[in-house]
Amino acid sequence: MGAIALGLVALVFANAGDWASRMFLRMVAAYWWSPLIVTPFGFVVLTLLTRRFAPDARGSGIPQVMVARRAPGAAIRSLVSLRTATAKFGLTVGALLIGASTGREGPTVQISAAIMARAYKLFRVPLGPAVMVAGGAAGVAAAFNTPLAGVTIAIEELAAAYEQRMTLLVMVAVLVSGMVSLGIAGDYTYFGVVAVGLPFRQALAIAPVAGLLGGLAGGLFSKALLGGTLSQARPLVWLRSRPVLLALLCGSTVAVIGCATGMTWGTSYEPARMIIEGHHSPLWFGPAKAVATLATSLSGAPGGVFAPSLAVGAGLGDLLKPLFPLAPGGAVVLLGMAGYFTGVVRAPLTSVVILSEITGSHALLLPLLATALISDAAAGVVCRERLYHGLSKGFSAHPA
Repeated sequence: MGAIALGLVALVFANAGDWASRMFLRMVAAYWWSPLIVTPFGFVVLTLLTRRFAPDARGSGIPQVMVARRAPGAAIRSLVSLRTATAKFGLTVGALLIGASTGREGPTVQISAAIMARAYKLFRVPLGPAVMVAGGAAGVAAAFNTPLAGVTIAIEELAAAYEQRMTLLVMVAVLVSGMVSLGIAGDYTYFGVVAVGLPFRQALAIAPVAGLLGGLAGGLFSKALLGGTLSQARPLVWLRSRPVLLALLCGSTVAVIGCATGMTWGTSYEPARMIIEGHHSPLWFGPAKAVATLATSLSGAPGGVFAPSLAVGAGLGDLLKPLFPLAPGGAVVLLGMAGYFTGVVRAPLTSVVILSEITGSHALLLPLLATALISDAAAGVVCRERLYHGLSKGFSAHPA
């Protein structure tokens, strides 16, 4: 029952997020200057609402589920409560409605874990760590239409040590939520189908470059986000103690970058898709999207980094194409995405499986894996702590 409910909610959440993004872009098309007002003050409102009504709804959602797994009984009253999940839903849609550079995949994980936990409590079934892991994994499967990625994120991120007794529950939750999504939305791939491969020699040349550059760039992003969120340096502590000012500065940054580029709003699914299909992006797209995403994440507003990181990775891959003119452009872009995405989340298996499933690029599985492993090593040099593990230190399983 929980898996069915979270599958339905994930689909509603996806449609609501897409609607919010369309409404914002319509406003921008009519009044190009409007984000300079709407976005900064929207950030302030979202931050104040989050801090007042649902402080555990801030940020991605994946760190919250990692903490909830360690103390599920307490977490259901705070980190994965229905109140927090409801706020996460509405506030994330609100963030997309004001043009924040954010994604809904991380929030879907937290919302799904809350629904699964509530279903177990409803039927008076003992609530254990496996329930949180299974709910989060099913959320990824439903959000991306990627059942295998749901399993891999359970292994790499949500469970500190993958226990055998979790296997059945994770598999069933992923299967049921995936079937609900498939039955209603149909079989689809987020970025179309990239039905190309890479000859061995080309893969041998591109994978190290994409992995090294993507890993370094992704590691820098993680280091900046962790530093801005957790650092005890006096200027940062002072700024974090003034959430309205911080939200206003972050919102203004997102607004200025968005108005200047016209491409960094929201998830940036469409620019990423166009890059994969062969369209060229401006040289500044990847860096601009990364800065907008960093500003959004630092503001304290709810929202994830999955989709924006994939867009940044697409921009990086587009920059690499001139270096390998004989290689298929779509394949080079995907390796760039794998490099950057892995550098940010430090989960190489999940990164490869997600990219393979959302693009149908099964012929690139081995080059993607090589890129991801190189990226993981490179990112570890820049930022030793994994992003979600570091961010989880800012949450407690006990109710506020």
